[in-house]
Amino acid sequence: MGLEIKELYIKVTVNQPSQGQQPAAAPAGGNNKPEEEKEAIIAQSIEAFIEISKNKNER
Repeated sequence: MGLEIKELYIKVTVNQPSQGQQPAAAPAGGNNKPEEEKEAIIAQSIEAFIEISKNKNER
């Protein structure tokens, strides 16, 4: 029996790094602003979710 997801809520908490520390996920010397990084992460997550959903629907 299949499971149908009608709604999906995703909550993400992003903590700012302490002063003097480089974020673990950011490359050294990167020029991306924190807001741009958030947008990129969200876009990648949505794309991955859509791809997984398509693969499951094809089965």
